[in-house]
Amino acid sequence: MLHVHDDDLASCVGCGLCLPHCPTFRITGEERYSPRGRIEAMRQVHIGAKPVEASFVDMMDTCVQCRGCETACPSGVPFGRLMEGTRSTLAGGAVPGYQPWWRRIGYRMLSAHRAVVVGSRLLAVGQRVRLVPSRRLGLPDRLPLRERPLEPSGSDVWLYTGCVMDAWQRDVHRAALRVLRAAGVGVSLPRPVRGGGCCGALATHAGLLDVARVQAEATMRAFPGDAPILVDSAGCGAQLKDLGHLLGTPEAERFAARVVDIDEWLARHVDRLAPLARHDRIRRRVAVQDPCHLRHVQKVHLSVRTLLAPFVDLVELDDDGLCCGAGGAYAVLQPELAGDIRERKVAAVGRSGVSLVASANPGCSLHLSAAGLDVCHPVQLVDEAIHGGRA
Repeated sequence: MLHVHDDDLASCVGCGLCLPHCPTFRITGEERYSPRGRIEAMRQVHIGAKPVEASFVDMMDTCVQCRGCETACPSGVPFGRLMEGTRSTLAGGAVPGYQPWWRRIGYRMLSAHRAVVVGSRLLAVGQRVRLVPSRRLGLPDRLPLRERPLEPSGSDVWLYTGCVMDAWQRDVHRAALRVLRAAGVGVSLPRPVRGGGCCGALATHAGLLDVARVQAEATMRAFPGDAPILVDSAGCGAQLKDLGHLLGTPEAERFAARVVDIDEWLARHVDRLAPLARHDRIRRRVAVQDPCHLRHVQKVHLSVRTLLAPFVDLVELDDDGLCCGAGGAYAVLQPELAGDIRERKVAAVGRSGVSLVASANPGCSLHLSAAGLDVCHPVQLVDEAIHGGRA
């Protein structure tokens, strides 16, 4: 049996309204790569009618976990929960070697922030001597060899800095700090806590819930008190808002209630920022790419538009917010499908006639940048409009 609830499986009535919103179905046109097809396969395995075979594993692994199907579903099927439970079953022994030892070590190492930074610097050196194929691996074109430390400015809010993002995109954190200071907000940074550098999202997606729980508990210890915790990574924010479900404790529920996406928070206080915009600068035209975990999980993607409207001219893409194919580690583990999905997003950007894309998630921005698009975080655009340049 799978680690899923019978009622969740039964909630899918097979109407098919999810199909146009599933990136893998849109690419392949195959039922087995649709939410409906995957749920039916889960049912068959769950009741013992079919064994766990390679075809079943393929159906589960090729899901991006964008959860666009949840937004479209009139029956409220919790597809994310179903996928999470199914992958945890596979990783828990149903399929020997489902998550090989080297992947498990990699997911655990995300908690060791120093190791992440050192690994990033080694990759940066490899890039400079042309030993690292950055585009093929989905890496930034030029990883930083060294980063200036971030400076706290008060205690009104916390800024969640994370693991890989802090090593690869600290410029986004720096822009966030500048914008928050401009809004008159004092920002605390997480205190050093052993194992507290990762939110656990990638481990959760991989079905390694035991690893994710350890990472979540360490992260909670890094943010004492009751001040809001602002997150500038949509994927991390979605994970942190879900810690009550992951850990099942009142403490985790209270922690999750403190988590706010930074665009969501700044949109509530945009009146403090709008008067600061420099009017000697030409307003830029920007296309908005909605990260799936902001649009379908946190459901606060409209806040990006509220935040950016005073500073840039927004252009909407015509693809109804379809996934870009990044999916955390998905772009590395399923490069062909991820690339095909990304081509649709790149084409939508091309049709918009805009060269600059705003994306509130590091995975999306890295994945799209690897395709040649100019992508930045919304807070970087606000910072540029206020201070005259990206941090």
